[in-house]
Amino acid sequence: MYVGRFAPSPTGALHFGSLVAALASWLDARAAGGRWLVRIEDLDAPRTQPGAADDILRTLERLGLAWDGPVLYQSSRVALYAQALQKLETQVYWCGCSRREIADSALGLGADGAQVYPGTCRSGLAPGKAARALRIKCSGRVTFTDRVQGTQAQLLEKDVGDFVLRRADGPFAYQLAVVVDDAAQGVTDVVRGADLLGSTGRQIYLQRALGLPTPRYLHIPAAVNAEGEKLSKQTGAAPIGGGREALRRALWFLGQPETDDLAQAVRNWNPALIARRLARAAAP
Repeated sequence: MYVGRFAPSPTGALHFGSLVAALASWLDARAAGGRWLVRIEDLDAPRTQPGAADDILRTLERLGLAWDGPVLYQSSRVALYAQALQKLETQVYWCGCSRREIADSALGLGADGAQVYPGTCRSGLAPGKAARALRIKCSGRVTFTDRVQGTQAQLLEKDVGDFVLRRADGPFAYQLAVVVDDAAQGVTDVVRGADLLGSTGRQIYLQRALGLPTPRYLHIPAAVNAEGEKLSKQTGAAPIGGGREALRRALWFLGQPETDDLAQAVRNWNPALIARRLARAAAP
């Protein structure tokens, strides 16, 4: 059975970019006769805004995007992430490099625009260095077919580098948590913004290392403002109200026929109409 999910971070109110991802995921699940889950990714406590999770859930309800089963909160699942990390103990190492040191010795920019870590601490921490992050050794090529963006390939050591699974001060990394949770919830299809396309190779690598299934992926264009910046709280994206006009605009963004009727939107749903690009302006 198809199982999809929407997994927002509670850093603020639901904005247009998040709504587009939620609607695409919901439509894909409902058109397949499947289940649609909501997961709140609240591991990064300093960025979590009080009341934001409840506000996101209320907005989804007002828009008619009902979910199945209880809402899952990552902050209550750290024991599962620790168990997964134990399974990877022979493949991980502590890194003491600062951001400046990584930037000075990086192999270039990776798949998601971040500096590619060169493996400086693979053979052990240098004398006097304190551990900053736990990284996993990775190599090889990961290839997958995205349902919208087409065939994707990453040479991990060149495009990603050894990536962080946990910071020394405690928090688990998004890449590990999302892999563990998708598998635990039986997620078969991940529909999300193309700003996360660069993370997919790392997640598939972790799925294989942990012996977990790999879902299908569908990455929609990320919604950007007039300056080309991804819509977010940091770029001043306005909160979505409860009106159906927001849904019509989101359907337009996804290349779908515009309608106020969600049942009709489900019948109309056609991923082939989604633009095959990484970003798209939120307004015509």
